[in-house]
Amino acid sequence: MAIAITLKQYLSDNDIEYDALNHPYTASSLKTAQESHISGSRIAKAVVLKKGKDFLLAVLPASHHILFEEINDLLEEKVKLASEEEVESLFTDCEMGAVPPIGRAYGLDVLMDDCLVGTDDIYFEAGDHATLIHVDGGQFGKMMKSARHGQFSYPG
Repeated sequence: MAIAITLKQYLSDNDIEYDALNHPYTASSLKTAQESHISGSRIAKAVVLKKGKDFLLAVLPASHHILFEEINDLLEEKVKLASEEEVESLFTDCEMGAVPPIGRAYGLDVLMDDCLVGTDDIYFEAGDHATLIHVDGGQFGKMMKSARHGQFSYPG
């Protein structure tokens, strides 16, 4: 599949410099980190959440686990995981489980974990289970400029 068309268009429209890296098929971002010999703290994974009738992305390192209580406190509202069907309807050009963390490309708000701030190099799923996008921290920051920030994950 390679890079999802929506993501590719977003990267082009916003003059984002990136590299696409192929890796063996993996079913999780942490496995991708292992197969690609990249620290899980440098791979940004996206978790699709539902807040009322709206959706948003929680972006955190692949090596971390999400703390729902912290997100609920940050947003002052209870969130839950989106269903597979809901994720499929939002990310029609992506494989299930390979959601890119660039919510603006898909019209979604983003909540980004603070532990990703200041990371020199960031990698993330391109929309399939065999391609990573690599950007420097500045380019990632540019894509996350409208994201809300907070601490809502822990290493695991």
